[in-house]
Amino acid sequence: MKNTILTILFCGIFQMVTAQNYIPTIKNNTELHYICKLHGQTRTLTLTTKIAYDKLVFDLDTRGVKSSIVILPEALKNGTELSYNQGEFAPVLNLKPTETFFMISQSAYQDLLKNDKFIYNNTTYVLDKNEDKNGAVIDGKSIDALHVIAQIDETEMWIVKNPEYPLICKITKNPLGINWTLVKIVDK
Repeated sequence: MKNTILTILFCGIFQMVTAQNYIPTIKNNTELHYICKLHGQTRTLTLTTKIAYDKLVFDLDTRGVKSSIVILPEALKNGTELSYNQGEFAPVLNLKPTETFFMISQSAYQDLLKNDKFIYNNTTYVLDKNEDKNGAVIDGKSIDALHVIAQIDETEMWIVKNPEYPLICKITKNPLGINWTLVKIVDK
């Protein structure tokens, strides 16, 4: 009887621990592996992070295209635009002080937490408070993310609950024809 109770207790604790959502973090040399849908084509994309002097650099690698995308400190803090650059124009691309790449700014994230919405690229995104059954998953683990829907079109985003680096781990129904899903994270 004692073993049966311990087994049930162990199974319950195991279920509680495995049911918790995963919150990806970014460190130096973290590899973010995405599957991107670009105008009907499917591409793999790897972003390797470098963090220095409050700048975030993504070393982008997709189908032989290699580029370093630099997000400036002011954009990390207060950016209002998402860059969809594919790294094809320069070996090093310094984004504008208002642009982020594959993430929203810290201030937009705080607006989302405080007001259940934020504005990016002149579009209002509203928090979807309904339980989302089709969120982002990595290696069988659900990512702890906020699901938002654009008010001007049908774009949906899942943003990692990380106030320092609020990654967009999934985007769908983007009218620009650029959608992506984070499928793997490797910390080196």
